[in-house]
Parts: sequence; C-alpha cells; structure tokens
Amino acid sequence: MRTASIYQPIEAEILQVEESLKAVYKLDFPPLARIVEHVLKQKGKRIRPALALLTAKLYKYDSDSLIPMATGVELLHTATLVHDDTIDDSFVRRGIPTVNSLWNGSTAVLVGDYLFAKAAELVSTTGNVRVIRLFAQALMTICNGELSQSFNTYNWRQTRQHYYARIGSKTAALFSLATESGAVLSQAPEPAVQAAKSYGNNLGMAFQIVDDVLDFTGEEEELGKPVGNDLLHGVLTLPTILFIEKHPEDNTLESIFGDKDKRQNLTRAIELICDSPAIEDSYKIADEFCALARQTLEDLPPNESCRSLVDLTHYVVERKK
Repeated sequence: MRTASIYQPIEAEILQVEESLKAVYKLDFPPLARIVEHVLKQKGKRIRPALALLTAKLYKYDSDSLIPMATGVELLHTATLVHDDTIDDSFVRRGIPTVNSLWNGSTAVLVGDYLFAKAAELVSTTGNVRVIRLFAQALMTICNGELSQSFNTYNWRQTRQHYYARIGSKTAALFSLATESGAVLSQAPEPAVQAAKSYGNNLGMAFQIVDDVLDFTGEEEELGKPVGNDLLHGVLTLPTILFIEKHPEDNTLESIFGDKDKRQNLTRAIELICDSPAIEDSYKIADEFCALARQTLEDLPPNESCRSLVDLTHYVVERKK
C-alpha cells in the first residue's frame, strides 16, 4: 500500500501544502534561504499534514485555515528533526547530509528555531485560539519528551511504560495535534474532535514503534540513516526493552555496551535483539495501537477520507521505511 493511493481524497490539498512549504524558503537572507530550502527539499511522507487534511475532510473543510495548519504541522515536525540531528550528531537524514554536518550545530539550532517560529506564525493565521493553544501545548510536550529521552540514555532499567510515555510525548503528540486541529477547524462536534485526537495518538504510537523496529531490521539505503542509530546513542526503544524484559537477570546488553568499541558492540546487540521474539512482539503491539485507532473511527462519517484514515493504520505497520 502506497501513500499516493491513501492520499487520493486530498491530492490537490497536499499539492497546496507543497507550494506553501516552497514559500517558506523564499527569504531575503540568502544563507538562511539556502539552508531552509535544503531541509524542506528532503521530502518525507507528509503523513502529518495528510492527517490534518483527511480529518478535516470528514466535516466542513476550509482551505483558508487548513492549508496553513497542515503546513505548520509539517514545519514543526521538520524543526524537531533538525534539532534531533544536532543532538545526536547525525550526519545523514533521508539519505541527505544534515544541516549540522553541512554547516554546524549552532546554525542547525537556529534554523530549527526559525522553523518552529514559522510554524507558529502559520498556525496563528487560522485565528482559532483553541488550535493555537494545541500547537503550543504540543511543542511543550515534545520538548519534555526529548528531555526525558536525553536524561535516560543507557538507562537499562527503563520499562515499556517509560517508553510509551516518551513516544507519547513526541511522535504521538504531533500526530494527535494534526488530527485534533483538523477536526476543530472543520467544525466537527466535540465527540468527533476527541475521537480524532485519540485516533492520532494511537496511530502515532504505532508509527513510532514501527520506526523503532525498522531501526533494527531496515536497510540503511531505505531508511536514509544508519541502522541501530538509537541504540548506538543509548536510546532504549521497544525492541530493546522487550528483550531486557525476557532476560531480567542477564545484563547482556549492559555488559556489551560497557566495552569501548561501540560500533562492534552495536552489531552484536542488534543480532541478539533480532534473533529474539522482541521484533515480532513489537509489531504485535503496534498492531494493537492501530486496532485502537480504527475503533475511534467507527462513530465518524464513513466517507472516502475516513477510509483513507483506516488505510493509514495498515500502511503504518506494513511500511519498510
């Protein structure tokens, strides 16, 4: 299943978002324009703006507010990636050199800040106080999630509850911002707004779990970044946590990473986790979150956009990158 077919109900609107993103790097200051263009031309799945648009199409769609909102959500996501790459000292993202590798960390931080500010400006043009507040709350939540991750690197005693809280504060927060805002701006009734929020949260949880599985099982060419990058930096994701749960008295991973050659240790750790039930069990948990997401759609209008939202729950667990 490809996103192009899933996005069919919003095909024209996604193109409008692309044009809106191009306008972001048409700036008077050439150095900033070049860097922002470099970042935004690394085209991803656009799943976050698609979620806002598909949700809005369930009710009273208004392009004047939805296109800026959808663009703002994508810019917020992009800003977090620029900052993440700087924090992790990553050199490649989507197969393209990162801002911090081409320029420097200080420049990357400022470019990320600029994108945050531009996203906020776009969202403010909706004139909807509730949506503006949701955006601000999501940004605070994402920062909290990033700090939680930073303060817990190489903490081998993290539980899956800690992990769920962390990804709920990052990926899921942005997904639910997109769906809840789309529902609010389309004047959906409050029960539908809450259903849309729940859908986005559950889909975001599943999306991040699969992302974390692919960090072990994917190919670098497909992922556009090194395999095992999270574990290399001491970030424990669900496959690692499930492996540790199965071996409570055995500190294999901790002892492996106690040695100096982290790259060699990483290869051994990936082999151990991939040869265990942790990968399959992680997919099962992602499936459970997707099932919860589908349940929330049952009381929403069963139109073409709703069917695309259902299809996204299948795409999320089937994707390879």
